[in-house]
Amino acid sequence: KLLYQLLFIYDHANPLNITVNMEKLIQCPVFSLPDPQWYPARQSIRLDPKGKSLKDEDVLQNLPVGTTATFYFRDLGAQISWVTVFLTEYTGPLLIYLMFYFRVPFIYAPKYDFTTSKHWVVHLACMCHSFHYVKRLLETLFVHRFSHGTMPLRNIFKNCSYYWGFAAWMAYYINHPLYTPPIYGEQQIRLALIIFLFCQIGNFSIHIALRNLRPPGSKTRKIPYPTKNPFTWIFLLVSCPNYTYELGSWLGFTLMTQCVPVAFFTLVGFIQMTVWAKGKHRSYLKEFRDYPPLRSPILPFIL
Repeated sequence: KLLYQLLFIYDHANPLNITVNMEKLIQCPVFSLPDPQWYPARQSIRLDPKGKSLKDEDVLQNLPVGTTATFYFRDLGAQISWVTVFLTEYTGPLLIYLMFYFRVPFIYAPKYDFTTSKHWVVHLACMCHSFHYVKRLLETLFVHRFSHGTMPLRNIFKNCSYYWGFAAWMAYYINHPLYTPPIYGEQQIRLALIIFLFCQIGNFSIHIALRNLRPPGSKTRKIPYPTKNPFTWIFLLVSCPNYTYELGSWLGFTLMTQCVPVAFFTLVGFIQMTVWAKGKHRSYLKEFRDYPPLRSPILPFIL
């Protein structure tokens, strides 16, 4: 019914302009175009060509417009659900790592096909790596609640290249027949295992806390605070402790394996998570005037 009140002007070289009679549509939520080519997930409706997209829950009467307003439509391109992306990018590393662990043919020399390493740290590393990605898959299915249902299709290729490529690089060296254990032996491995498990539990605890802030089907944003769970007390000092614990997990895995590709993966991941954490921290400060001032994005008092 909304379409009867709209004037569409489309130019292939420019965004689609939409002129709306605000007096008639004052109580209506922001609309979408009923075109199979532009399904709602790939539509971006804006008040300004260079501005941010309007949210699905925005109401016309609350927007800074007069009796007549011009909206700008942009095609976001093919979209894919976040769940599908996460399941794909996390399943890959799990299976790829296991291929190297079991030494399937054509990876190492033929005499090593389907053999096992003589070092127990290699088996422990495989269990930790598998545990991490199984945990991620289960969280994707049963824990995470996404504020946006989809993301650009092209991202799945970028994300999978990152996760799958690093998994193969790490697994090749950790499971290599010539791999040597860490310098300080069992003490180093046990310390690394404690760090890894501690941070995995912490990461899961933060994901549960963030999930509980958002009711099912809601896009409500609230300030996260510590709960009775001690692993959430880091919220006192950090805006994105899930990234802090994630970094700790990979630092533990690096210490456990003493492998350069793992260290490089940890460094790259830390840089990317820092970018995300700073962005979320700025959003919190902008959205909530009473946001705790002592919090840092990812590392307490440092970063």
